[in-house]
This record gives sequence, C-alpha cells and structure tokens, in this order.
Amino acid sequence: MQRRDFIKLTAALGAASALPGWSRALTAAEQRPLLPIPTLLTPDARSEISLTAQAGSSSWRGSRVSTWGYNGPLLGPAIQLERGKEVNITVYNRLPEATTVHWHGLELPGNVDGGPQARIEPNRSRRVTFTPDQPAATCWFHPHQHGRTGYQVAQGLVGLVLVNDPESGKLLLPKRWGIDDIPVILQDKRLSADGSRIDYQLDMMSAAVGWFGDTMLTNGAIYPQHGVPRGWLRLRLLNGCNARALNLATSDKRPMYVIASDGGLLGEPVQVSELPMMPGERYEVLIDTADGKAFDLQTLPVRQMGMTLEPFNQPLPVLSLVPLLVQASGTLPDKLVDLPAVPSSQGLNTRWLQLMMDPELDRRGMQALMDKYGHASMAGMSMEAHGGDKKAGAHHDEMPEMDHGGMAGMAGMAGMDHGHSAAKKAYDFHNGNQINGVAFNMDKPSFEVRQGVYEKWTISGEGDEMLHPFHIHGTQFRILTENGKPVAAHRSGWKDTVRVEGGRSEVLVRFDHQADKASAYMAHCHLLEHEDTGMMLGFTVA
Repeated sequence: MQRRDFIKLTAALGAASALPGWSRALTAAEQRPLLPIPTLLTPDARSEISLTAQAGSSSWRGSRVSTWGYNGPLLGPAIQLERGKEVNITVYNRLPEATTVHWHGLELPGNVDGGPQARIEPNRSRRVTFTPDQPAATCWFHPHQHGRTGYQVAQGLVGLVLVNDPESGKLLLPKRWGIDDIPVILQDKRLSADGSRIDYQLDMMSAAVGWFGDTMLTNGAIYPQHGVPRGWLRLRLLNGCNARALNLATSDKRPMYVIASDGGLLGEPVQVSELPMMPGERYEVLIDTADGKAFDLQTLPVRQMGMTLEPFNQPLPVLSLVPLLVQASGTLPDKLVDLPAVPSSQGLNTRWLQLMMDPELDRRGMQALMDKYGHASMAGMSMEAHGGDKKAGAHHDEMPEMDHGGMAGMAGMAGMDHGHSAAKKAYDFHNGNQINGVAFNMDKPSFEVRQGVYEKWTISGEGDEMLHPFHIHGTQFRILTENGKPVAAHRSGWKDTVRVEGGRSEVLVRFDHQADKASAYMAHCHLLEHEDTGMMLGFTVA
C-alpha cells in the first residue's frame, strides 16, 4: 500500500464516528475499500494511445467475478485530450466476441464516432484519428455493438474521456487528479447465484424496463472511502448504469454546485440539494469540505419501474468522503464560461421522433416484472398505462383481467400460463422497441441532415410512463423544453442526452461533421436494453 493511501485510510477509519449511523453500520459490516482512481492516460510523443478490451476478474464480497475492462480487468482509464490536438487511438479487441468503442459526447465525424457499424472482431484492432474541437468536458467511451451493448457495458466496459481547453484552464477549479478532482463512475450490478459472474439477461422483462442490479459500484468498488483535502472538491460524475436513474445528494445535506453538464462548463455554478442523473449523463459538481466533517455521497430513491427494490428503496451511500488536514487550492468561481445564447427555433427544419414500445412487449414485460418482484417494483406507478389494473399495488395474482395494451385475442393470457403457451414462445421481443413505428435498421438511415444547420427535434414519449434518456451522436445540443417543462438551470448548457418520460422534449441540434450511410450517426434511448431491442435510428449528415 502506498504511503498516501495508508494516510487516507487511517484518516478515514479514524473519522468513522463522524458518519451517519447507517454508514457506521456498513463500515462495521465489511472491510471498506479505498476508492479506485482510474489511470489518467495521455497521448505519447507521437500522439498515440492504445486501448485493449480484455477479460479479467474482480472481487466483490468475497467472490471472484468474471469482468471486462479496458487496459485492465474492469472499467478503463480516463483518456485526457487537448482541444485542437490530433490523437491516434488504437483499440485492440481481446474479448471472445466483436465489440465497438463509441466516443460518447465527443463531436466527431461519423467514420470515427464508433457506432454499431464500427465492429472490431475478436483478435483484431481498429485505429481512429481525430482532433477534438469542442469546449472542455467530461465525456466517456463504451461499446455500441447492436444487440450486445447492454451486455458489454454490464460486464464493465466503461471509461472516461476528459477534454481540456485553454479557457477552462484559466479557471482556478480543482485540477489535481484523484486528490481534489475525483472521477465517480456509478454502475449497478447483479451477480449469478454462485457469485462467479455478472447475471445479465436480455429477456422480456429487461427489454421492457431495462436491466438493473441490487448492488451499486463506485469506480468498481462497493461503497468505497476516499480522503480529500479541506476546501473545494470537484467530483466528475458519470451514471454508467444500463437502465437505472440516480438521484444524488450528500448525506448531511451540504449543497452541491453544478459547474458542468454533458458537453462542458455552465455559464455559472448552480446550487442544488439533489442531482437527478439518467443513464449516460455526466455532471461536474463542487462541494465544500472546509468544515473537515466526513460525509457520504448517496443516491436517493427514484420513481422508476424496477429501481425501487432493496437496497435502493432508501438513501443508499455510494462514496464516503473524509476531509484530511491538508488544504485544497481550488475555488468556486462566480462565473465559469460565456455560453452562447440559444438561437431562435423559428423557421427551422423540424423532426418528430416518437418513442414507442410494442404493446405485447409492454404487456409481457410488465407482467414478468410483477411476477418476479411484486408490486414494490412498480415504484408507485399505475399499471393502467401498460394496459393493466389501475391499482399499482395489486399483486399479479389479484389481476386476472390484466390486459397490457389491450391486445385483442390474448384472453388466454389471463390464466397466467407464462413460458408455456405457444403464443408466448412465438413472440420475439428483439424489435419490440421502436422510433416512429420502426425498429432499428443498420442498413437504412432514417433521414439526412444538412451539415452546420440548426434543426429542432421533438422527441415524444407520450403514451407510456417509461423513462427514456435520449442520446444523439455527433453533437452537443441545447434543450428547449424537457418533458413538457422549461429546462432546469443546471441542464441549460451543452447536453447530449435529454429526458423523455411520458411527455415531449425539444432540442436544438446542429452537426458540424459529416456522417455517410456506412458510418451514420445514431439517435437512441440510452436505456441500453431499449437501444438493443430497436429504439434507435441512424441518420446521415452531408
């Protein structure tokens, strides 16, 4: 153990009495790990970076678990890039199946964006060259193999990308990696019964509500602890979950100041007490630790199907932060950067994207969720929106007349003969999620956009209660309205993901790079099981 780690650990354990009661109970129940800090990977003298997607193993609660990672057994490094400087990245695939690497949040041409067309077969490699030209931001990279994205991300293939620029470099923000500038990658996992592997299934239930776990990992560790300086602490937050929305807060209610969202810094810090995050979203927050008191970062219960089961039905600590005696040097500026005004949307070309789920998938997926987990899994939502009984709390045994989506001719399902009827066996859910009534077709882009020209896109989730974190490749956009409401202050900057949940969201998009048919950009729900079962489309830019 390095001396610095020993000092941090000693201080953390010595301060355990300052933590809330439930934190002390967790500390006593198991040996607390230190927060793993991803390696900061920069281009070498020839502007080269190497990544290897590989299999390995990780240890959680005494079990050795098969996992995947980049340049290691789990997760990956944080790649640091400079605006305006070319980089060459070679990705080697040492996995037993094909994969891709998508540069999520980077504004790149379609041929290096890393969508599902950019397959890397086992024991092969792919080299991409690009020059990042966008404001400083916390982005990330992950697989985008169609039909397998959820599986591969669940195995651990996630890494950060940090883009720096001269403007942000002039700000006196915390910048010491792993000390006062802390990456926080959050993923939930569920293990097999014998604890040897991650129990991932793309089935009827997960196709409908997404795959979710019963354990939260922070940088690959369960509720780790980290010693930090006293003063301003910067957390770079990534919701790397497949489907789980998070709502982050501090255990002692100290405020968080949001300084950046998906695409970079805001105009000025925004104080929040809670920070909702959908899958794929990133935020940078500053927290004042000058009082020297230990506290936890925790996730609060959310209103999302399947996501309110134990232990997520109450505040769940994900990271213990213990201020040390050393003083921090960063500050919280009153002003960050000059954000351009949102252009008028009058007279712009408009597009309508209707997100929808096949009623039969809705019916069967919701029923499978209720069968397995009971009414607690519904998060207090009504089954009526899914064709079922208005009483969300009714157990499936009490709902013999449930009719998700009102599918005619399905009366035989009332007997709950799940898994045995010929009709059930014949149903294929793999194209059950759609946009504008069509499931994803890699060979047929849906439309073409003019390069450098603004458009207004309306993404609608009207007709269901499902959460759809909608992500658009190749751009950072501005949100006009979100789920029928004005955009919140901390979401008013550059974004690549917008919330759609039973309503309409409007975004102003512009694409500065080209994407042809062979390397079309994607627009899709970032609930990965929705993406893998059809809720995605390709489009070109010319």
